[in-house]
Order: sequence, then C-alpha cells, then structure tokens
Amino acid sequence: MLYKEIFMKTVGLITEYNPFHNGHLYHIERARELTGADRVVIVMSGDYVQRGTPALLSKHSRAHMALLNGASAICELPVCYASGSAEFFAQGAISILEGLGCIDTLCFGSECGELSVLQHIAQLLLSESDTYSHMLQDALKKGHSFPAARHQALEKLTGDASVSQILSEPNNILGIEYLKALKKQNSRMVPYTLKRDSSGYHDTKLQPQSSSASAIRNALRHWEEQPFSRYPADPQQTPDGFSELLQNQLPENALRLLRDAWNQSCPIETNDFSLLLKYRLLCETRRSLCEYQDISEDLANRIIRNRNQFLNFEQFCQLLKTKELTYSRISRCLLHILLAVKKEDMLRYRESSCIYTRILGFRKEHADVLRQIKENASIPVITKLGQTDSLLPETIRMLDQTTFASDLYESVVSDKFGIPFINEYQKQIIHV
Repeated sequence: MLYKEIFMKTVGLITEYNPFHNGHLYHIERARELTGADRVVIVMSGDYVQRGTPALLSKHSRAHMALLNGASAICELPVCYASGSAEFFAQGAISILEGLGCIDTLCFGSECGELSVLQHIAQLLLSESDTYSHMLQDALKKGHSFPAARHQALEKLTGDASVSQILSEPNNILGIEYLKALKKQNSRMVPYTLKRDSSGYHDTKLQPQSSSASAIRNALRHWEEQPFSRYPADPQQTPDGFSELLQNQLPENALRLLRDAWNQSCPIETNDFSLLLKYRLLCETRRSLCEYQDISEDLANRIIRNRNQFLNFEQFCQLLKTKELTYSRISRCLLHILLAVKKEDMLRYRESSCIYTRILGFRKEHADVLRQIKENASIPVITKLGQTDSLLPETIRMLDQTTFASDLYESVVSDKFGIPFINEYQKQIIHV
C-alpha cells in the first residue's frame, strides 16, 4: 500500500469487547506504550462474535466503551468475517487495517507472548511443505479432527512437543492467523504481541480483577437469574449487587454504560435467536444446508436427522457436537444458516479486493486519525450507510449482509425488551 509522509504513529488492534473490561483497557494502554503510537485504531466485531454467538450488548454500546477508554476510532468487522473461522476472522480484520493505509503496527495478545515462536509456526503453515501436507493428511485419515491433525503434523515436523500446547490456546491461534494474513497481504505493518497474564480466554470464574470476558458473561448470566437482579424503577439507582459484582472487572465508565443498558437493551443471549433459527432450519434441505459456510455434507445430514429434537439454539449445538466438531464450530455453522452466509460468498470475498470499512465511532480529540484514513485509505470508508453509490457489487453485498445481521439483532433487542426498533440506517456514528 502507499503511505504518505506522516508524523503520527498509529497502532491497530483487533477485538470483540464482549464486554469491554480491564484486560482490554490494559491492551490499549500497553499497545500504545509498546509501539510508541499516538493513536489506536480498532477493528471490532459487530453484533456477532467469532464463537458463533450474538454479542452480549450491541456493537454501538461496545464501541462507546472502547472510545471512552482510549480508542481513537472503531471500525466494524463485517459479519461474514466476525462469525468466521480464525483464518477468515484474521483475513478480514488485517485487510481492513491494511486498507486504511495509515496503520504502522499491529498489537495482539497471546498466551505464548513470544513473537518469534508464533512467526515460526505461521511460516511453517504458510509454506505447506510436502512433508507437512503428508503428515497432516495421514493424521486426518486416522480420524483426528483438523486442529488435532495439525498439532500432530507440526509436532512431528518440528520435533517440538510445545507446538501442540501453543496451538491449543485461542489467542495464540488467532495471533498465528494474523501473522499469516500480514505475510499474505505483503503488509508493512510491524507486529507486536503482549503476553496474556490474566485469566484464560475460556475461564468461567471471576478473578479478583482482570477476569476474562467469558467469566464476566458467565457471572452476569448467573446473577441475572437471581431475584435481586431486576433493574430498579429509578434508572439512576444502582441495581443491588451489580456494581459489587463487577467493580474490579470493568473500568467505571464501561460499567456505568453496561449497568444503564442492563434489562433495557441487554443482555442478548444465543437462545434469544432460537425461534428464528428453528424457522430457518425447517426451510432447509440436506442439499441447501451444504451451501452455507463451514457446513459439510455430514453435518447437514446430522442437522436434518436431529432437527425434530430442536429445543433451543444452545441445546441444538450440544446435540450436534461430536469429537471432531466443537461446540463453537457448530454454533458458527448454525449462525451462518441464520444469517445466510454462504460458501460462494466467502469464496468471492476471499478472491476479491473490494472490501470496505465502516466507522462506528471516534474520539473528537483524535479526529486527525480520520483525516489520515480518508487521505490514505485504499478501500471505501463508510461513515453513513447511504454512501454506497460508488461501491462495487461485492462490497455492497458484504455491507448489506452485515446490515441485515444487525437489523436482525436489533429486532431481537426490540422484542425482548419492548423498545422501538431502530434500523441501521437510523443509527448515528458515535463520537466522544
């Protein structure tokens, strides 16, 4: 990409913020310190996240939290990438940062914390040597899942037993995919990684502070089941127990936004989409199911055989789960059916350079980063959804797909909490 001479350094982060917590604040602050950046531009998943579920609260609320805590600008990751595999997730996010034309560095968290180790594995996966390919296919033929087969092949290839441990951690996996995407796109962005020292990605119990997003969501889910969790009649009053539960987990301003939204427009849970998903499944055949991203013929057959046992979204994921297919993989597949994300779409997106970015919000004092983006971007930059006249057909399709997904999310919010429906075209860019 072409860079104009600039004096402002900008670091890019790739996030979900589901919800924004102290670990995310540390990431922003440490990334700026580590890279010497003046501005922090974030690519964030929209209303659905990579594990194949809806976000706890809307993308606009989560963007607002990040902007209050040091982010300069927030770009939305289109839903086809946000709900995709680690490879697609990374491909889409890196494409956006690269397309902005003014991002100097990328900073991501990892359990490993050693960039050289992750780069070495990324290079091995990119090279796909005959030896590695043979080992991978041999492991797959023995009935191993793809992740397990990849672990086994790389361990044999390198003679390093630690490779399996590295590839068993979710942030390491994403980090490797970011590094692969940087290489594939010949990016000039310099990568940095921060060691994840707080609770693990999948931890479900709150720690004294800096708990994982999973633990926070789990705590909120159980707290919501308690009688005292009802939102008070006076919106200025703190719900009993809410602040005590999360006071050491979220920055105060983020906690305030979450508290104000609680039982007004969130929480949104996977099972809130159950009836919508059941309708979609009843419309499908074995053949049509195979048209959706990530769905194999075997999984399509399992869905058809078991759909009469459908009770809700989460129960159906558990029912379909196998040794080879994880819960998250099943959840992503079902979400692709619900949102009509098809294999042919992803094939076109993979081969096409016509991606875009939509700005969800920015800090007024950092408005200079928007000028840098507009001057240097090689992709369309959208601040209003009506600005589509100059977009290519594939870009419009990706944007429309994401807009539909957000309108569906908003419909669930509206129905669950009895509030007016506001479509994407009516929503304003956030500035703080």
